[in-house]
Amino acid sequence: MRLQRSRDFAEIYAGRCTAGDAHLLVFARRSLLPHTRFGLSISRRHGGAVIRNRKRRLLREAFRLHRTELPEGLDLILIPRQRLDSQLTDYSRSLVRLVAKLHRTLPPRDKS
Repeated sequence: MRLQRSRDFAEIYAGRCTAGDAHLLVFARRSLLPHTRFGLSISRRHGGAVIRNRKRRLLREAFRLHRTELPEGLDLILIPRQRLDSQLTDYSRSLVRLVAKLHRTLPPRDKS
C-alpha cells in the first residue's frame, strides 16, 4: 500500500495535481491498481528525527483508519505542513477531505 520508488514519486509530482489545507498537502494521480497507495515526504525543516517520525506515524495511522473511505485506484503523496500542533484528528480530517476533492478533479488515467 506504500509508494517507495523515487520514479513513482517523480511521476506524481510531475502531474501537478495538488490540494492542501493548514495541516496537509496532498499530491495525487490515478493508477491502474485496484487499491489506493500512499507515500510520505517529510523534510528536515520539520525538525529533528523524533518529530519527523511522529508525523510519519500519525500520517500512516490516518491512512490506515480511513483507507475504506478513500477512493480506490489513486497514488498519493502526503506532505505535512510545518506545524507542531497537528494531531491525528487533524490529519484524518484533512486526508479524507483533500483526497475526495482531488478524486473529483483528477483526469482519467489511460491504460498505456
